[in-house]
Amino acid sequence: QLQLVESGGGLVQAGGSLRLSCSAPGRTFSMYAIGWFRQAPGKERELVGRISWSGTDTHYAPSVKGRFTISRDNAKNTVYLQMNRLEPEDTGVYYCAAGGEVETVQRRPDYWGQGTQVTVSS
Repeated sequence: QLQLVESGGGLVQAGGSLRLSCSAPGRTFSMYAIGWFRQAPGKERELVGRISWSGTDTHYAPSVKGRFTISRDNAKNTVYLQMNRLEPEDTGVYYCAAGGEVETVQRRPDYWGQGTQVTVSS
């Protein structure tokens, strides 16, 4: 069982930035692909982006491409979601998830974190 923990959420004004972190305390997850998802109130959870285990392959949803960047530091056992030029529409609970392959983490992750709230005010 892999327990994922997100951190870094909060309240920010439109146009601002936040960086979320995802880690697995006590475990190494460098062999997992990691995805970031979000769920806005009244909406279904959606993929924000994902990164391969090596960090060389990333993919983003069109709504965040060019504003958000996913990176990982396997030495620190942490994956990051850098969010710039935030918009009120980016408000939601952000989750990280892990899977063996990028296809798995996009469609049906094996493990989920509990989420961190991001609120963007206009």
